[in-house]
Amino acid sequence: MSTSLSQMLDRTFGHPRGLLGRFGGLAMAHGNAATELRVVELASIESGETVLVVGPGPGVGLRAAAETAGRAIGVDPSPEMLARARRRCGGRVELRDGTADSTGEPDESVDVVLTVNNVQLWEDRAAGFAELFRVLRPGGRLLLSSHEKWLPVSRHELADEAAAAGFTDLQTWTWEPPGFGASLAAQLRAIKPAT
Repeated sequence: MSTSLSQMLDRTFGHPRGLLGRFGGLAMAHGNAATELRVVELASIESGETVLVVGPGPGVGLRAAAETAGRAIGVDPSPEMLARARRRCGGRVELRDGTADSTGEPDESVDVVLTVNNVQLWEDRAAGFAELFRVLRPGGRLLLSSHEKWLPVSRHELADEAAAAGFTDLQTWTWEPPGFGASLAAQLRAIKPAT
């Protein structure tokens, strides 16, 4: 991929900013909404649980998670996306700068981690999975979804990477979001073993 195309994609979707970032935010809010709502549904969030959303983008899934969770946190490296999520979610959530490998959360402080169309942006997937494992409480769950065509490795290899970080009870499948031209989603569920 050329450097200029890579920079344009980063400004639009990776670390959205400026006009391209605003376009990326609109595209994410529209294109990812069904998948984000599906992942929140699959998480079966219980009242009082703490949910961490990695890369909430414009906040569609984060807002849905906050409707049930006792505490909902979103970490994103893009000030543009944090601002959009803040507008969408209001004071019902906590938002801050962060990434999968640097969430800012204490050890074993989260019950559920959700991430949609974000894993392909992780600079170091092993570090990301290790960090998410660290912040989850024993018995906590990770739900991850990504456009299958944008995954850097197969969904089965992604599950192997999660297992290498210590996750167990791994399940992976594909899901076809509703709507014309929707991209097949590769999804993963993993559990931090209870000690």
